[in-house]
Amino acid sequence: MEDEDLNQQEHDGTPSQMSPLEAEDRGYTLFRILDREFTIKVSKHRWAVVLVFSCYSMCNAFQWIQYAAINNIFMYFYGVSSFAIDWLSMCYMLAYIPLLLPVAWLLEKFGLRTIALAGSALNCLGAWVKLGSLQPHLFPVTVLGQVVCSVAQVFILGMPSRIASVWFGDDEVSTACSIAVLGNQLGIALGFLVPAVSVPNIDNPDELAYYISIMFYVTAGVATLLFILVIVVFKEKPKHPPSRAQCLSYALASTDASYLSSIIQLFKNLNFVLLVITYGLNAGAFYALCTLLNRMVIFHYVEEGVIVGRIGLTIVLAGMLGAVISGIWLDRTKTYKQTSLVLYIMTLVGMAGYTGTLNLGHLWIVYITAGIIGFSITGYLTLGFEFAVELTYLESEVVSSSGLLNVSAQVFGIIFTISQGQIIDNYGTMPGNIFLCVFLTLGAVLTAFIKADLRRQRILRMYL
Repeated sequence: MEDEDLNQQEHDGTPSQMSPLEAEDRGYTLFRILDREFTIKVSKHRWAVVLVFSCYSMCNAFQWIQYAAINNIFMYFYGVSSFAIDWLSMCYMLAYIPLLLPVAWLLEKFGLRTIALAGSALNCLGAWVKLGSLQPHLFPVTVLGQVVCSVAQVFILGMPSRIASVWFGDDEVSTACSIAVLGNQLGIALGFLVPAVSVPNIDNPDELAYYISIMFYVTAGVATLLFILVIVVFKEKPKHPPSRAQCLSYALASTDASYLSSIIQLFKNLNFVLLVITYGLNAGAFYALCTLLNRMVIFHYVEEGVIVGRIGLTIVLAGMLGAVISGIWLDRTKTYKQTSLVLYIMTLVGMAGYTGTLNLGHLWIVYITAGIIGFSITGYLTLGFEFAVELTYLESEVVSSSGLLNVSAQVFGIIFTISQGQIIDNYGTMPGNIFLCVFLTLGAVLTAFIKADLRRQRILRMYL
């Protein structure tokens, strides 16, 4: 019986007998909910966990955009159409849709560590498979490697809000979520920059294969190192719950609710449904913009392929700043709806400015408008995860705040990428970008109708 209690203490935070003063001196907080008592303590290991996650998420995101960043070069090397190269990015979006629920079930069944191992292992495997595609006739092999990486992404995108809630304190969850998302954004930044500067636009296929091989070997080496770090560093959860919200999740979560009934409840929540739609419109526009950036810039600046990498880097670096500021702001103010509406309007303004200035030949204006888009759109991506947790508190984060939001993003991403690509090919870049502006306007309007039903904050206040 003693062993059973000790195990319960390790996994759900039930404390041994100590006075409140003694607990406070040792850095613990005692929290009683219903008929259960919890020991709250934030683990120092939390930073190692979120850092390792951010790094392998970065590596996976790099592999997502590395082909699109130099779309024209890979078209020439493999002798395929631009649409075929676009699908190397869109396969990430497509894979997520049918695999979300199985992976979410695996997360609930086996926990964070197992999912982290699976995601980092698949990311590593996909990187090594691509090394078998260094000849122009081996395009199917690079497709296979990219598909493996796209499956790895399903094990990665659902993790930020879950890691934040399991490992971080009440006043840190939004910041932690933004740090977890930062890795993905840094990977996209590197995915724009590294291919553009390391793979020159030359006509010799053998030389091209050499430069591409260097990029692929370095990627595979980094992916392997990160897989080893996940094995060594990543733990399932801390010994004690880090926050009152996590204690409440342990105490109030229904143990007999079915997985399907949880999903049905989510779709009965009108505010959450509106957030799913608006998040999908915003993130889908971001995916389309990143995937088609090379085609848009080359259309106007034919001899300046490296500009694609710089503009992409500007978008993502500004986005990383936006994600950090958004996370800190939310931890302090909890103004989820107001902040999301402001960021949505900023995204629309930035996209309108980018649309109107891309063809003017003034690159400094393009960099500014691209920076505005990146700052606001990535800040919104972080906010969306935490806003969904607030609207659906006590439901599984991997289904609500991460899963269904990301499914919406992938669906709209595929639709926007294909549609905008066709518009660009037939009518030019401005009509294609106006197409995105129309849907961003719709998203901003729908965001105004979301009621800020902050369930997590309300329940926390009930048990203070």
